[in-house]
Amino acid sequence: MTYLKAMMLLLSLSIFSIHANSKTDSLAPELEIFAPYLGTWQADFNTQKGEASIQDVSKWQRTLNGKAIRISHAINEGEYGGESMIFYDRKKQSLVFYYFTTAGFYTKGIIKVLSPTQFVAYEDVTGSQEGITKVKSTNEFKDQQFVVSTSYLKKGEWTKPQIRTYYPSKKEVKFK
Repeated sequence: MTYLKAMMLLLSLSIFSIHANSKTDSLAPELEIFAPYLGTWQADFNTQKGEASIQDVSKWQRTLNGKAIRISHAINEGEYGGESMIFYDRKKQSLVFYYFTTAGFYTKGIIKVLSPTQFVAYEDVTGSQEGITKVKSTNEFKDQQFVVSTSYLKKGEWTKPQIRTYYPSKKEVKFK
């Protein structure tokens, strides 16, 4: 009889553990679009012949009990980097985020979901030494990778979009 009780207890604990883990891995419904992004990614920028290579490594994480997404990234192992926090603002009824950088500037913005695989981010920049005041980036997740197209409002004019493709990576985000 003791064996049967032990097996029932073990079965109950296993079911509880599975149920508890599924809850801890969940995201707020408004953040579900970011579920495929969770993990570590890298992009190798297109550079001109003779220029140094540029690589961005980013890590997307579920945080704050699934109420936010934290993104940390570093370019060329910490030459430049930053951290973002995305969350749903109930008052604004919108996805919002803040981005803080090693270059001393920060941005705040909103995200508009275009489809289950696409979103666009609009940012206001504070403290850029390069004269950048706004950023617009479009993201699309497809075939286990995502493409980001980014334009900057610099000195009153929008730049030509920079396009980067991120693919899964085993590298770590490093800051100097």
